[in-house]
Amino acid sequence: MIVTVGNTKGGVGKTTLAVNLAIARALAGKDVWLIDGDRQGTAQAAISIRSEAGHTPGIACATYPDGPTLRAQVQQQVGKFDEVIIDAGGRDSTALRAALVLSDVLLVPFQPRSYDVWALSDIAALIDEARSVRDGLRCYAVLNCADPGQTSSDNAEAAAAVAEVPQFEYLPAPLRRRKAFANAAGAGQCVFELKPQDAKASAELNALIEILF
Repeated sequence: MIVTVGNTKGGVGKTTLAVNLAIARALAGKDVWLIDGDRQGTAQAAISIRSEAGHTPGIACATYPDGPTLRAQVQQQVGKFDEVIIDAGGRDSTALRAALVLSDVLLVPFQPRSYDVWALSDIAALIDEARSVRDGLRCYAVLNCADPGQTSSDNAEAAAAVAEVPQFEYLPAPLRRRKAFANAAGAGQCVFELKPQDAKASAELNALIEILF
């Protein structure tokens, strides 16, 4: 299974989410390959920190910000892994376009802000292009860094706006604005590994994983 965490808009928390997902799946016993498709290399840096700290399990990670290289490497090596998580985007890039054609699932994190919701139309156009050459791409939008309140009007309005973008299915598993997610990823860890553990953050990530996988 190949999952791309991507968005043409930056600052939505895609790398934090991709790192948490990859490590969580490895902790579940899956052989996971994390691909950093962003020239900033943040996901690769997080996994390097994990390796240097001696955390287990180790995570295979490679950086391919160039679309043709990403496509060729995934096609050659995908059979070696149970799951591939690709962190791509922040803008319309060749890596993001390649990832869309290769993936089974596109997970688009967005925040409850007008700019984030408006930007969904940009990646929706790329989804249409990818689906013209690749059948079966499933596309989900998930609210990331959601307002902590369970009944936040901003969260509800953002979720409702996604319903107006037919390329996406909205996942009812929001990740709220919690320091645990960023703190974990910055240390090359998943929220499941933090001590002390943030039970709410762990429950939110687990709910998303149960839907995706």
